[in-house]
Amino acid sequence: MKFAVISRGDETSNALMQKIKNYLLEFNLSYDSTEPDIVITVGGDGTLLYAFHQYTHRLNDTSFVGVHTGHLGFYADWKPEEVERLVIHIAKTPFKIVEYPLLEVIVRHNNSAKSERYLALNECSVKSVVGSLVMDLEIKGELFETFRGDGLCISTPSGSTAYNKALGGAILHPSLASIQISEMASINNRVYRTIGSPLVLPQHHTCLLKPLNDVDFHITIDHLSMVEKSVKSIQCRVAEEKIRFARFRPFPFWKRVKESFING
Repeated sequence: MKFAVISRGDETSNALMQKIKNYLLEFNLSYDSTEPDIVITVGGDGTLLYAFHQYTHRLNDTSFVGVHTGHLGFYADWKPEEVERLVIHIAKTPFKIVEYPLLEVIVRHNNSAKSERYLALNECSVKSVVGSLVMDLEIKGELFETFRGDGLCISTPSGSTAYNKALGGAILHPSLASIQISEMASINNRVYRTIGSPLVLPQHHTCLLKPLNDVDFHITIDHLSMVEKSVKSIQCRVAEEKIRFARFRPFPFWKRVKESFING
């Protein structure tokens, strides 16, 4: 089996990365950062997000597992003192594959047939660079509302505990094939009106954001940030691809939610 190890870059994570690499080489596994069967991340959830975006072209062939060197994460669920156990599992145990849905984002521009396609593990957020975000929100090709406010966040179920939760969105179990749309400070008065509540769309529903003013947009895809000009539309839906996690033991999602937000 071929493996790769990605570190957050701090001294502790780098040392642990080298330790994992040496252990796995001793078990006669092959180090291959180009076409790995499994990617081990050392750091936190942000490190796994980074690794995911390095291997979006290999999602059918590469699985991920995370070791945390800070706070326990939703993706990085192995502790540093468990590294020897994890290495033995990787080298000796056929692991279970768990697949979680991803968000597909397609940005189209005015006067251009070319579009840009992105995959998000956590979320996509959209804000205007200057002033309020003003966009028509279409669901399944029908106008649902005209949004006015600070911005919109479209998240995956596994990303529902991140920015989405801070915006008052619901926490969804990561096995649900869906996306969630949450508002950022919407403007609601006698003239303007939005639903004012997060929306959860199933796999076969597409949401389309269409700007009503000619401004530049600040779009984030997980940790990636960009400014897009002359945007015609932003299309979001559940992606055909999924992320694959290597599971060597039960992963109690609701227990992790409780530990993270109630009584860790």
